[in-house]
Amino acid sequence: MDIAQSLRHAECDPLRTPRYLELVVSILILVGLLISYLPQHYRIISRGTAEGISPYFVLLGTTSATSGFGNILTAAKSREAIGCCKELETFQCAAGLLGVAQLGMQWVCFALILVLFLIFFRYRDANIPSEELGGESPKWQTAVGVGLACVIHGLVVVILTGVFTIALPRHLTTWANFLGVMAAALAAVQYFPQIWTTYRLKHVGSLSIPMMCIQTPGGFLFAASLYARLGPEGWSTWAIYLLTALMQGCVLFLGVYYELAARRESQQSSNHGVDGPRSSLSSSATPRRPSAPRTYSEGWERGLPGPFTGHPELYAETEDDLDDIREREERAIARENQPLLRPGGIGNPRKNYRTSKGR
Repeated sequence: MDIAQSLRHAECDPLRTPRYLELVVSILILVGLLISYLPQHYRIISRGTAEGISPYFVLLGTTSATSGFGNILTAAKSREAIGCCKELETFQCAAGLLGVAQLGMQWVCFALILVLFLIFFRYRDANIPSEELGGESPKWQTAVGVGLACVIHGLVVVILTGVFTIALPRHLTTWANFLGVMAAALAAVQYFPQIWTTYRLKHVGSLSIPMMCIQTPGGFLFAASLYARLGPEGWSTWAIYLLTALMQGCVLFLGVYYELAARRESQQSSNHGVDGPRSSLSSSATPRRPSAPRTYSEGWERGLPGPFTGHPELYAETEDDLDDIREREERAIARENQPLLRPGGIGNPRKNYRTSKGR
């Protein structure tokens, strides 16, 4: 019993005095993981669509995160840290389990991407113009298949982990390494469907560039943190995130390239629209008051026409102008002394035109 207790103390002694630099880095990574996924969650929700995100990228990413989380839970170092929590203070226990918390946070965040994909995989409910959507939305059978595959995979990992923990504890390390290799293999091919989707669409769609800008360098830092915590024997854990960071860097490069190309094209088209000749349609879109050359008449300085205008409403810009035109016409009629020039006039009533014609 004393030998077992001394071995337990020897295993737990490193956790009693945590290295504060490693602790600070681990906390920053934990918070950074949460912050890095928020732009992706927000982008899908704000656009109302998961357009541009490959369903197979979601499938492989979720199953890889599940396997990675199961790996670190069953790794020898993690089991030792969990067992030592009975003898350690709360702060020391929390510091020793930060690696587990990091992978747990990543699993939760990626699982939320899966949920958002299942909600917003259709394009018809998007909050953006249809011109900005590329390709066709995944079929509902594909979305349901991705969701079921992720759920079944998670259940299998949980059940088998329980079996190895209870019935086959000697083989638990082998199971942990198997989960690590599975997570690494899934992570290795996870980004190939997304790289192809981004290349085919020539834009990122709902894939968040800020998320990748944070996660790509953060992935290398995360892998280094896990290496410092688990050592070379924990290769099956930290190798996952080293490989993921490399592949994510490729997607980030494509996304930035296509976004810059789209901005240059948009800027060139806008400059052409400003400097180019105006079309006849745009130049004649605004109605202009007709003008007619004439001698002086009342109201000419205001741009109003002369009396007896056939369509005064074309010249009047306001109701006051229209009233002025009609009043001037009435005054002109009252001043007219030539009956033929009066509106409706039939000549001089004092003259006998029939007698004059007979003569």
